[in-house]
Amino acid sequence: MTTEEMIEQNTRPLFMELEYAEEARTRNVEESPDEATRIEEPRSKKEQIIALYESGVTDIAQIVRRIAARPSYVAQVLQSAGLITGYFDLYTTTAREQNVYSRFFRNALSFKTTEAARESVKRIDRLYNYFERLGDRAGQHQAMVLALTGKNRARWSGKEEEAKVFSEWLAAH
Repeated sequence: MTTEEMIEQNTRPLFMELEYAEEARTRNVEESPDEATRIEEPRSKKEQIIALYESGVTDIAQIVRRIAARPSYVAQVLQSAGLITGYFDLYTTTAREQNVYSRFFRNALSFKTTEAARESVKRIDRLYNYFERLGDRAGQHQAMVLALTGKNRARWSGKEEEAKVFSEWLAAH
């Protein structure tokens, strides 16, 4: 057996697998009247969400049911793609402005380590005190919301010590 024959024999199963994967990825989603048009099915949930929205399904609840994803994920994907604006929840980045106070708190939230959580709380506390001196209760409330967000994000990420840092600050305020 020549080297070329060995290579062809050993790589043929790989080519077959690749062809099969391509067939599985592309399937007939929607038939045209002449049945000749094939539409490629999106591969990821993100692609499916965007495709549904662009096809006219603009109700997030409907997309959630069809894709079996969390509403916050669907909204985040659509917002990142520039298809919707103004969505905010527990997992929305603090780099995006939610209201007039957001610029003060931009990128203030971190819980990668316990020390990072402490630094976040220090910054939140300084801002809380600043708004208190101004008599701006809404600004203080925004600081508390950010601390609560930090606590919840850390807790749901399995970072109990980091969550405790935020929790202690909240209990004191």
